[in-house]
Amino acid sequence: MNRPARRSLLAFFVGAALVPVVHAQASGYPARPVRLIVGFPAGTGPDIVARLLAQKLSETWGGQGVIVDNKPGAGGLIAAGEAARAQLDGYTLMLGETGQLSIAPSSYNKLPYDPQKDFIPVSQVVSSDFVLLVNPQKVPAKNVKEFVAWTQQQKGLFLATFGAGTPGHFGAYMFGEAVKQKPEPVHYKTTADALGGLFSGDVQGVFASVGLAAPNVKSGKLAALGTTGASRSPSLPDVPTIKEQGYPTLEFNSWFGIVAPARTPPEIVAKLGADIQKAVSSPDGRQKIEDAGFRVTGTTGAEFARIIAADTASWGKAVAATGFKAD
Repeated sequence: MNRPARRSLLAFFVGAALVPVVHAQASGYPARPVRLIVGFPAGTGPDIVARLLAQKLSETWGGQGVIVDNKPGAGGLIAAGEAARAQLDGYTLMLGETGQLSIAPSSYNKLPYDPQKDFIPVSQVVSSDFVLLVNPQKVPAKNVKEFVAWTQQQKGLFLATFGAGTPGHFGAYMFGEAVKQKPEPVHYKTTADALGGLFSGDVQGVFASVGLAAPNVKSGKLAALGTTGASRSPSLPDVPTIKEQGYPTLEFNSWFGIVAPARTPPEIVAKLGADIQKAVSSPDGRQKIEDAGFRVTGTTGAEFARIIAADTASWGKAVAATGFKAD
């Protein structure tokens, strides 16, 4: 047997020997606690979703723990960079969100990770519509058209954001384009600071996630003028979408989903995806997530990959229109 033939035969047997190992990894997975990295602080939307999912996965896995590891900073980029460098065994995952995976490639010249090359989509877990909030004590408007008419009489359209480069930031520009006004985004470091600006009257409105907004709306502290989804939010069914109110081009949302480091064994990725879909589609799992203000999606990995790609293109256009760069 010549040398090339021996090499081919050796490669075949090495590959054949590895296949049972990978299958064994998948069938016994997880054999120890799984670490779920979240790039945002405790109590935020991503953290809430991560902890609800961790609880359901632990139940699905017979009590095998899922450890939520909050790594806030730089809009989630620090967490994403760490997750991209994790071992390829399925024991370190990330709850990725729109900003990290679809907005950052356009808003940063250089990232500590490549969303396309460094991660494999496992499942989109939830999506979240935004809602335009105003302080009813400061803004005399009960719907979007009244708000637009009122702001046209003011010195400008001042909208709070929960940080530069976030979906709410670029959503403010999308809103301005739809209503033919140039917005002035006012960036706050925290959610509490942004809502404080709304209560004080320093800003006229803010696009907040439905989950965050619902308690303040139901208590009467803030007024919801319109949501940004394709249909009304189950959490705020009496609030019409902005599209319903005569602005058909305005539709955007955010989402959270599980990604694994690229080249994680496909059998493990497949098992993860199936287990996540099972966890979020269970009656109590779905109810808890919806009660927190999110829409359960529980997609396949392929569907999630298509969503990331489509949103990278659409958010990229919004970023380009603003000329914004975070670095």
